[in-house]
This record gives sequence, structure tokens and C-alpha cells, in this order.
Amino acid sequence: VQLVESGGGLVQAGGSLRLSCAASGFTFELYAIGWFRQAPGKEREGVSCIRVSDGNTYYADSVKGRFTISSDNGKGTVVLQMNSLKPEDTDVYYCAATTGSGCKTAFMDYWGKGTLVTVSS
Repeated sequence: VQLVESGGGLVQAGGSLRLSCAASGFTFELYAIGWFRQAPGKEREGVSCIRVSDGNTYYADSVKGRFTISSDNGKGTVVLQMNSLKPEDTDVYYCAATTGSGCKTAFMDYWGKGTLVTVSS
């Protein structure tokens, strides 16, 4: 099983970034895929998740209206489009997958290695 994140980087406040998670080694359509973030010294938190089978989505309150998650079942990828970025969005962003439900760290079965997003003020 592999989850590989890409698309992180440095952006100014108000800018946009597009994170991509490439999944392989499992039946993509049977999973929910999520994006989580973690700052140093803080707990990892769920940002957004999507259930691949029906496209049902979840967003944390802090990103609603700014971030959009989508999946490409043919390619086995999940994209997180992040707009109107704020300095407080600066974190390492991780892709994760679960056969369960709920966008919670404890529910995830597989994790990627993360990609750093830095938003400058």
C-alpha cells in the first residue's frame, strides 16, 4: 500500500495550492481518503475527507469555503484544492486512507509521509 503526497510548498497569504495524493496497492473505491495536518507540538487533525464510492465529503470548520476535496477514481488520486490560504494553514499535510467512516486520525489504516505547506504573511 502506498499513499504519496505532492504539491506542497511556499505561498503567500491569500494564495492557492493544490495537493495531490496518489494511492496504490488497495481497492481505491472501497476506501475513504482524507487529508490531515499537524503542526509541531500539536495533534494531527482532520482537514477534509472524501468517501470514494459516493463522493460524500467532510470539511473541518476552519477550511470550509476555502478548501475543496475531489477524487479521480480512474487515476486513484485525491486532490485537495486550497484557496485563500492563511498563515495558520501552515502545517505538514498527510494523506490517509480508511475502510471505515469518519475523518478521524484514529480511524485511518494507511498514511503517506506528508508534504509541507508554508503560508507566509
